[in-house]
Formats: sequence, structure tokens, C-alpha cells
Amino acid sequence: MARLHLFDLDGTLLHGSSAPVEISRQLGLEAETAALDRAISSGLIGPPEYATQVHTLWAGLTEEHVAAAFEAAPWLARIREVWAELTRNGDYCAVVSLSPSFFVERLTDWGAHAAYGSRFPAVPFTEPVDPAGVLSAAAKVRIADRLCAEFGVTRADCVAYGDSMSDKDLFGVVPVSVAVNADRHLTGLATHSYTGRDLWEACELVRAL
Repeated sequence: MARLHLFDLDGTLLHGSSAPVEISRQLGLEAETAALDRAISSGLIGPPEYATQVHTLWAGLTEEHVAAAFEAAPWLARIREVWAELTRNGDYCAVVSLSPSFFVERLTDWGAHAAYGSRFPAVPFTEPVDPAGVLSAAAKVRIADRLCAEFGVTRADCVAYGDSMSDKDLFGVVPVSVAVNADRHLTGLATHSYTGRDLWEACELVRAL
């Protein structure tokens, strides 16, 4: 039976960083966005407030900034190799993240079968962000269920990879999970725990490769 591997982005595929921080770095605004990351991680603000505030920060954002941020981001090693091997084994790979869809969706070029992020207007921005399109921890579960239906698998066939509070709901509904460089919010919830910078090593914990 095929399995569906569900990967978080910020702090998981990206080591010690987030897509908004990497985007903001290109604008000289990484300190401001890192502060927002800390606020959402501690529960002081929610995903809609976070999205609205980074949208305001990114008034000057261009496609060139986004491309440069993606290229320079601190990715884990061997992401493309892992996804290629999983695909050869008949499995599916998807990225589900609260970060902007215009960044997350670039990972389909690396071999992800699907990539979902919070819906932002096209870059450069001429419209406000719609809070209804901003994802949450609960939305990750809904998207996982949608992907299960699309790929012909069930929750019982899923493996989740994540690092923080936004992954708790998903970890709670799948049978196998890997905490990747995780914080205290996933302590005791994950089937496996990995610390390092190589996705191949993390996936080997579930004998996926």
C-alpha cells in the first residue's frame, strides 16, 4: 500500500528558519519577522494576524525577492533525493505549511506531488491578504484528508514530519510521525525524533527509503 508523507516547511524542511524570515531577509526586515515568528510560536498572535502583519511588511516584495529567498534558504540536505526515492517506491510526498503559498508551491519543482500554503495575493501585492485563506494547525488535517482522497490512501497510510505547535493536530491523527529538530510542543507526541540537517536520515527512521 502506498503511503502519503506530509512535510511541514518552517523549522522542518527549513532548518532553524521560516519562509517569511527568508523572504524578509531579502528586504532587510528579518528581525521584524523573526519577532512575529516568536509571537505566533508563543500563542500571542494567530495565523491570520501573522499573515496580515507580514503582508504589510512586504509592501515592496517582488518575484525576484521570492526567488532569491528560496534559493538562499537553509534547506535540509537531500530533500529532492528523498522525494524521488519515495516516488520510485510508489509513495506520495506533500508539503503543507502555514507559510505563503507563493513560496511553498515552488517545492513541486523539487518533486513534491502537492504543496499547500496560506493563500496570499500575487506578488507584487496590489490586494490585501484574505484571512479566510490563511491556514492553521486544524487546516493541515483537512488538507491531509483531501490529499488522502486524491491519492487513494487513508490517514492510516500517512507519515507526518514537523517541528512545532502547528503540527500537533496532524501528529494526533496519523499513526506515524517524525519530530524534526522539534520544540517542546511535540515532546511525547511523535513516533520518532530526529535532530540534524539531512532529510534522508529523518526518513530512514520510518524505514521509508
